[in-house]
Amino acid sequence: MKTYSPTAAELDHRWYVVDAEGVVLGRLASKVAQIIRGKHKPTFAPHLDGGDYVVVVNAEKVRLTGRKMEQKQYFRHTGYMGHEKFVPVAKMLVEHPERVIEKAVFGMLPKGTLGRQTLRKKLKVYAGPEHPHQGQNPAPIDLK
Repeated sequence: MKTYSPTAAELDHRWYVVDAEGVVLGRLASKVAQIIRGKHKPTFAPHLDGGDYVVVVNAEKVRLTGRKMEQKQYFRHTGYMGHEKFVPVAKMLVEHPERVIEKAVFGMLPKGTLGRQTLRKKLKVYAGPEHPHQGQNPAPIDLK
């Protein structure tokens, strides 16, 4: 007996839409990362991009628990000594609500080329309720 390994031609990619309004950020990110990676399918293979496309709408209305709204910060470094930049999550939600969900999902994907490619290609995040992917007929996923 041999272990079954799917080929790229055998994989099918579906589209899903998730409404982030009132959903806790971590729970949303873990479910979206699982779908993007393809772990919900019986044909999952860790070396293939077998996941589905996910459209997240209402990113500005995502919920954070506890005191994360005051305490959580995003870190980046400019490359110069002492030039560390910290952006509070409250400011990020106002200015770029899409990045909050993208960073949370990226943290749950494997680090490497496959993880970066799947995030860039398969995750579409929009701040409001409208999105331009109606032609793909995305199936709704209820996370509430």
